[in-house]
Amino acid sequence: MFEEQYPGQLRRVAHRRLNSGLMIQPPPPAPRLSASRSRPLRLGWVSLTDAAPLVAAQEQGFFARHGLHVELRREIGWATIRDKVIYGELDAAPAPAPMLWSVQLGLGCPPCDALTALVLSLNGNAITLSRALWEAGVRDGASLRDYARTRRARQPLTFGVVFPFSSHHLLLSEWLRSAGLDPANDVRIVVVPPAQMFRNLAAHTIDGFCAGEPWNTLAVREGAGWCPAWSAALRPGHVEKVLLVTQRFAETRATEHAAIVRALAEAALWCDEPHHRERLAEVLAAAPYLNLPASVIAPALLGRFDCGHGRIEAVPDFHVFHRGEAGVPAVDKARALQRALGAAGLLPPAAAKDADLPRRLFREDLHREIISANLHLA
Repeated sequence: MFEEQYPGQLRRVAHRRLNSGLMIQPPPPAPRLSASRSRPLRLGWVSLTDAAPLVAAQEQGFFARHGLHVELRREIGWATIRDKVIYGELDAAPAPAPMLWSVQLGLGCPPCDALTALVLSLNGNAITLSRALWEAGVRDGASLRDYARTRRARQPLTFGVVFPFSSHHLLLSEWLRSAGLDPANDVRIVVVPPAQMFRNLAAHTIDGFCAGEPWNTLAVREGAGWCPAWSAALRPGHVEKVLLVTQRFAETRATEHAAIVRALAEAALWCDEPHHRERLAEVLAAAPYLNLPASVIAPALLGRFDCGHGRIEAVPDFHVFHRGEAGVPAVDKARALQRALGAAGLLPPAAAKDADLPRRLFREDLHREIISANLHLA
């Protein structure tokens, strides 16, 4: 069922208390920064719609514009991304923002100094429940609570999240608590790679999940699930993906790191242009990327989120990549995230109180230094 190898205590998370801008017309490519190296830069990614800046940077030529030779490597899930960044098999990768804390502190992995100089996306997730729950009369959090309590003693409901240290885990847990359910005792929460969520829901091995697109829409379109909530409504503007690098990479290959940040920031701006969204869905739909129909990918990108059972919600901020200074890894964002992780029991008490940790992980100073040299984005 689960294709990533997690320590037992992380496999079942519930058992731990735990502006818009103008279209950029790229000039001719600059000389490759990595020309003297024997290999391209290796950037990992996971099959999700919010990998869009990475894909756009490759397909629209932003990496080439900044002199970069990049190889995109698709990975099954976030534990693989984490481990390969730590051990240098990947140079950088989009990652759930809370992963920075787990990597830095060595929670479920060897400790490794890490940072981000770019937020890649805000929002982008949803909670999906199974068709069986709908047929049992569940319509919202309150009715889920009543049904879950009837199941608690004999077979607790099981929900999937993509990684223990993720906004998905935080969002799902907060939503369950708002309905009167204790995530640690009333249900089971397990880790499932994003691309496996739909299959596990359809196979009835999980009763619901919190994941990014397009896996919620796919579950709805295939009749396997429906969505009672989404992250832009639950926690508007929450930091979703960041560019994860080790401190060693940022320091020893600073020129290349800066070029990656600039290229991805420009790609994020391109992705946020409304008139690019349909084209973006087509690019993401291609076999090397999500390998799904564009009709499954486009609705959330276009702000028309299909919740199932004929309910279409207008959610213009379902995916945010650039506007409103979304890309700035502001320290106040990091502080808010650290408070949420601490409140959820996902950080050791001392780390949760470490006032300097947010500034070390979210490098707003480095971001502004890098972007100030780019007239397109400064």
